Amino acid sequence: MAQGITGPEASRVPLFNGSLETGMRAVVMLDAVHPRAFDLSHLTWLDHLVVHTADIGGPESLHPDIPQRTGELLVRRRLVENGLALMRQLDLVDAQNLADGILYIAREEAAAFVDSLRTTYGKALKERAAWLADYISQRADSELADLIATRIGRWSVEFQGEANDPGTVL
Repeated sequence: MAQGITGPEASRVPLFNGSLETGMRAVVMLDAVHPRAFDLSHLTWLDHLVVHTADIGGPESLHPDIPQRTGELLVRRRLVENGLALMRQLDLVDAQNLADGILYIAREEAAAFVDSLRTTYGKALKERAAWLADYISQRADSELADLIATRIGRWSVEFQGEANDPGTVL
């Protein structure tokens, strides 16, 4: 069970992989790729890759590797979705309803939020997000899907459905 803090109403707020942490990572990633926008599936992939950059030849991973990561994207998808909802409430992310689906984009306020992250983890996350933004800018969407299928498992990609045109500039 994740560690949490107890608030005034005695409700538990998960600190590890809760809505706040995954939402923060989504904002950092969306800020790094701004003005591009991504759908939930791609943000789930990016959330995984930004904390496991060493898997794709990048800087040291932020999170430790776990032996069986096959189902990680399935769990992560719901966490990212909840994190995005929280970040939308905080006016850091916008959701655009398009004919092809919902795309998420960082709002102008996101840059100030990301700039304010000064912890060791926050700085490392921003560095990895910048590296990953550059990495994905040099690859086609199909390459990203193939990369995830190779690293995590084809069924995880297929379960999430066909991706619409991520990286659309709004």
